[in-house]
Amino acid sequence: MLESYIKTLHHLSEHTRSAYQRDLNHLQNFCDKQDIDKWIALDGRQVRGFIAWRHRQGAGGRSLQRNLSAIRSFYRYLIEEEKVKNNPAEGIIAPKTERKLPKVLDADQTVQLVEINEQDDLAIRDRAILELIYSSGLRLAELISLNMGDIDFGDRIITVTGKGKKMRSIPVGQHAIKAIDKWLKIRIKMVNENEVALFISNRGKRISPRSVQERLKQWAIKQGLPSHVHPHMLRHSFASHMLESSGDLRAVQELLGHADISTTQVYTHLDFQHLAQVYDKSHPRAHRKKSN
Repeated sequence: MLESYIKTLHHLSEHTRSAYQRDLNHLQNFCDKQDIDKWIALDGRQVRGFIAWRHRQGAGGRSLQRNLSAIRSFYRYLIEEEKVKNNPAEGIIAPKTERKLPKVLDADQTVQLVEINEQDDLAIRDRAILELIYSSGLRLAELISLNMGDIDFGDRIITVTGKGKKMRSIPVGQHAIKAIDKWLKIRIKMVNENEVALFISNRGKRISPRSVQERLKQWAIKQGLPSHVHPHMLRHSFASHMLESSGDLRAVQELLGHADISTTQVYTHLDFQHLAQVYDKSHPRAHRKKSN
């Protein structure tokens, strides 16, 4: 039944399908250890036992929430197939873990990173990639999947396919437009026949996520930034800087493609953290006087 169920998840991203597959494999292993040989035999008490077992293995709150989501979805499928009558994961809440604030670059660091001045073909491509991620707050998967027809130079808008195959249109800044235009003049001589990807490797095929991650890591070091800079940090920086300047949480939610505004609200904490640091440094009565 697991294999049949996974095949029904074609509307989800490959990453999410793989995660659900792993989650349900963990559940299968747990059931084997508990001598539960039929899905109909699994009840709410045992699902709670499974979550506790995963928690002891070191799974955090977000992973446990996804575990429960995978089980609920799987049992909804079983109910539709008339294999079971009840969903044993309904109403069960995963233990919460402290939410870590995403790491961001400040505005000066971001400019330092994206303003690549080298003029070889891959450097021109990489600058276009970094400018676009920061300009429009793209996820890595969204960037990789972009095709030539997805960008409208006239209106300076790019159409991306986000999580759950949801499409959204996002403005593109003038620096990113200029960098992409320069890259397209290089792309012509590198691209394989019939390749529609906006960003390609030196082999003429669609660039891989791993390649973008590695190139960004290399550029961070070259540009004098920490070596642990990754593509999602540019997306976080975009969100933080937009919220800091506009204060419009709903607009940032739309730009990022978040289904739930609570996901976007993490950036309000970053903004407050920044304000608190400014306050501590600037306000004459924010801290005690140093003793003589």
